Amino acid sequence: MSASNQQTLFNKIVNWAAIAFLVYLVLVAVGTVSGGFKLASGGSAGAKEIFSFATNPFVALLLGALATALVQSSSTVTSVIVGLVAGGLPISIAIPMVMGANIGTTITNTLVSIGHIRSKEEFQRAFSASTVHDFFNLLAVLIFLPLEIMFGLLEKFASSLAHLFVGDADLSLKSYNFIKPLVKPAVGLVKDAVSFLDGKAVGIAMVLIGIAMILFAVTTLGKLLKKALVGKAKDLLHGAIGRGPIAGITSGAAVTVMVQSSSTTTSLMIPLAGSGVFTTRQIYPFTLGANIGTTITALLAATSITGPAAEVALTIALVHVMFNVFAVALIYGMPLLREIPLQLADKLAKIGAENKPAALGYVLGSFFVLPGLIMFAVR
Repeated sequence: MSASNQQTLFNKIVNWAAIAFLVYLVLVAVGTVSGGFKLASGGSAGAKEIFSFATNPFVALLLGALATALVQSSSTVTSVIVGLVAGGLPISIAIPMVMGANIGTTITNTLVSIGHIRSKEEFQRAFSASTVHDFFNLLAVLIFLPLEIMFGLLEKFASSLAHLFVGDADLSLKSYNFIKPLVKPAVGLVKDAVSFLDGKAVGIAMVLIGIAMILFAVTTLGKLLKKALVGKAKDLLHGAIGRGPIAGITSGAAVTVMVQSSSTTTSLMIPLAGSGVFTTRQIYPFTLGANIGTTITALLAATSITGPAAEVALTIALVHVMFNVFAVALIYGMPLLREIPLQLADKLAKIGAENKPAALGYVLGSFFVLPGLIMFAVR
């Protein structure tokens, strides 16, 4: 083996070792958030008090959207939500937050489309392809949030499924859980590092450190996986788009699971749309697959939670999965609903191409200004 080949192999081994470490860091971070939240809130009762400002599901929705827009990662936000639920955050508040995270995550590919702003035709195509994701997720929330508020469908379904895996003695994950002994020492190190603080400050510090760890781990993990798999991901993307909706959705989910970032997956498509290689209609199913694939991070985070909170943590992770799967099945499965995001995206793209400040105003207003103002007004 030549020296260059040996170096390439060494680089690959180091890259995959770093990926494995970052997956472990995500698990440690979620455990740290959960443990810290319990200490800071004094348990479930305290958690309900802390989040009393968000008892309105619409405030929780906007909080999820705003938080995701700020950190530009729904994976990070949903992982934090899993940890908070394990620490006592009510599921009725967490579900709208997860839905909001779906809305907030679409900002990344919309920002990527701004890169085509110099060319009117390219920008119109790119902006349409990016905002179809916005409108689909918004339509999904408009349909499923009222149903959830009235009937609790997602919570009931996810809770039953989580109980099947965690609640039954014969199927309990606790019996096979190797995560806890791996994660517990690292969480203990974080706790010891901030033990010089007094009382609830220890818990607050753990939550902040855990969130910072999640943000770092998920962001870096996405970059390393992209580096390791982006060639395969791009080949899969080119081979899947245009072969029909099922292939598009499946491939979008597969690529997103590989890179653990729907933002990365959808952003890969925008330059292709801008250059005219693919149309918004062709890219649409791939985007929906990315929505489903991004739920893997919350499921991974839920595996780090053990004890009484394990079932509720898995429940909110499964809510995320079911929300996205059901939304794709219902909206894309019905021709009338399927066309709504496409039509709205095309109309907005035409307006944005003619009036560039309006496009920039849409991005800033929709993802930052409006959610912030409404959230504080409703409070």
